[in-house]
Amino acid sequence: MTRIDVNGISLNVRVAGDGPPLLLLHGFTGSVATWSSEDWDGYTAIAVDLIGHGGSDSPADAQRYTMQRCVLDLVALLDRLDIARAAVLGYSMGGRVALQFALGAPERLSALVLESASPGIEDDAERANRRRSDAELADSIERDSLEAFVDHWQSIPLFASQTRLPADVRARLREQRLANDALGLTNSLRGMGAGEEPPVFDRLQEIAAPTLVVAGATDAKYRRLAERTAAALPNGRLAVIADAGHAVHLEQPRAFTRTVRRFLHAHVQQKEQTACR
Repeated sequence: MTRIDVNGISLNVRVAGDGPPLLLLHGFTGSVATWSSEDWDGYTAIAVDLIGHGGSDSPADAQRYTMQRCVLDLVALLDRLDIARAAVLGYSMGGRVALQFALGAPERLSALVLESASPGIEDDAERANRRRSDAELADSIERDSLEAFVDHWQSIPLFASQTRLPADVRARLREQRLANDALGLTNSLRGMGAGEEPPVFDRLQEIAAPTLVVAGATDAKYRRLAERTAAALPNGRLAVIADAGHAVHLEQPRAFTRTVRRFLHAHVQQKEQTACR
């Protein structure tokens, strides 16, 4: 692990392997521990703790946590690592960050993988309700405790399929969530929650990079979002993984890794090999 300073904050980063760069973005309450470096052999895997998560800084100002500033931080991180373009894989909240990266810095993107990611909430009333809900969750972390919040968070219906995971896997996931900073999670909800960003469905046609959209077959809401997203992208491809819910990489790790690696091999590795000839 190493800490890299970008735009006035320090991000915790793990860089492993050799090959085309692959930027890995975890979901809310996640960290670099979401990803196994061994899964991405043949790539320079760059796992980063997003602002407010893991070992990265957790500034007191919630306005420092906007999606736009998060994208600027990732661009600065690539600059610090001397990487011109990277494939980006984002899960859930990290998928929303990846979408904003694709729209805000397309020249830095070689390929895009979206796992259980939403292009936003289109209905104004629903978006307002989500803002209120996230604000209440943030308040609960401050009022109660991080442990109480994590117990609540992992019991929500979105993660119901994770009850089928082995006990040791669920224990590691809980430990990973508890390793986060309470202030960082609170401000992440307030600054970059799903209700804070306008939807980008009408901008998906701007993303020219080859894109793989992944969803779990039992995650009905995000499967529908994935189908719509893939259809709207100029170079989109849909992959629905059987017997998986929201966290496809966790619930069906072999199928997930195999699917993503096949996509990256076709759209990143082969292009790099051709360019070197």
